[in-house]
Amino acid sequence: MSKLPGWLADLGAGVTRISERLDERREARDEDPDTPAMTADGDPAAPQSVPAPPAYAPAVPARPEPVAVIPWGMRVAAEAGWRLLVLAGTLWVLMRVISAVQLVVLAFASALLITALLQPTVARLRRVGLPRGLATAVTAVSGFVIMGLVGWFVVWQVMDNLDNLSARVRDGIEELKRWVLDSPFHVTESQINDIAQNLSDTIGTNTEEITSAGLQGVSVMVEVLTGILLAMFSTLFLLYDGKRIWQWTLKLVPAQARAGVAGAGPRAWRTLTAYVRGTVLVALIDAIFIGLGIYVLDVPMAVPLAVFIFLFAFIPLVGAVMSGALAVVVALVTQGVFTALMVLVVVLAVQQIEGHVLQPFILGRAVRVHPLAVVLSVAVGGVTAGIGGAVVAVPLVAVTNTVVGYLRAYSREQALRAAARPPEKAAPAAEAEPAPSAGAQE
Repeated sequence: MSKLPGWLADLGAGVTRISERLDERREARDEDPDTPAMTADGDPAAPQSVPAPPAYAPAVPARPEPVAVIPWGMRVAAEAGWRLLVLAGTLWVLMRVISAVQLVVLAFASALLITALLQPTVARLRRVGLPRGLATAVTAVSGFVIMGLVGWFVVWQVMDNLDNLSARVRDGIEELKRWVLDSPFHVTESQINDIAQNLSDTIGTNTEEITSAGLQGVSVMVEVLTGILLAMFSTLFLLYDGKRIWQWTLKLVPAQARAGVAGAGPRAWRTLTAYVRGTVLVALIDAIFIGLGIYVLDVPMAVPLAVFIFLFAFIPLVGAVMSGALAVVVALVTQGVFTALMVLVVVLAVQQIEGHVLQPFILGRAVRVHPLAVVLSVAVGGVTAGIGGAVVAVPLVAVTNTVVGYLRAYSREQALRAAARPPEKAAPAAEAEPAPSAGAQE
């Protein structure tokens, strides 16, 4: 019994030495991964190995990444597709917003067109020595008074010649009826009477629709008057404070794109000014020459028709057709077929001179837009916002073309400047570590 404590002490010392050796081997294995693992007895463990597949087993290739499997063209199409979807959604939201405030947008667009027409006059008066407020007031009041006098003159001419026009229209209809009866179309008088009776019955059965259309016309007139007032106030502020408004608008643009937008703005304004002044000059020439032809042919209301031709000239493509058709119809029902044919010849001759001589010479390259773009823009503008949309469609496309062209040239110039800039020299090795360059920060 006396030897038992000594034996227990030797056993404890042996266990301690074994534990120390295991710790040393574990540390050595952690430092050297190639050291084989140990068993519970302290012997090296046999390495774990996976048995090789049999020879008859089919080879299984490694699965590539999914991105690598998709063809390059499909990836490009997908990238472009979702970006186009984002753009289409943005345009749809923008068109919904414009449709909701259509009156305000058209009034402001009209104010921009009127400002582009009147702003050179304000600049001339400022050079003469008038203050900015007085020059703006004189120009705006003169312009609005002239427009009002022209509208009053047209209404006065129509009302003054209404009785005479009604009598001449009845005579012209009778003459047209006789011409149709004597024509080789084999039209009988009973057929003409049936057509007239059908028209009368249609008007009689659709009295409620005509009345509701008249009431809608009253609401349209109220909207038109509201739009005119908005356009007048907008024109006054644009003429007086247009430069400050533009500078404030530039502050809304991100700083990186501000320089390009600041350069594109004046060019867009010059394009709009050239378009408005050229269109007014071309429309005035059309109205004068077609009005003189109508007056020489003794068609009634020659002056109001000339004013209508001037106003409709602001609607590209469609306006010329509508104003010419109106003049031909008035000549047909008042003076007969021969006079109507002569008016048609005059209208076509003046419009051909306009399309091939006046517009290329007056408008020039400043607002050159492809005819297909003109047709599509007028169609989209007319479908979206009616006559007002058709009027502002072409100047909008012309301004957009100018802005996009300038921004493309500006980006190319910036890229060339960045490529031609000499690289920064590296600092000597003995110096301290330099601060990061501007290019690295970007």
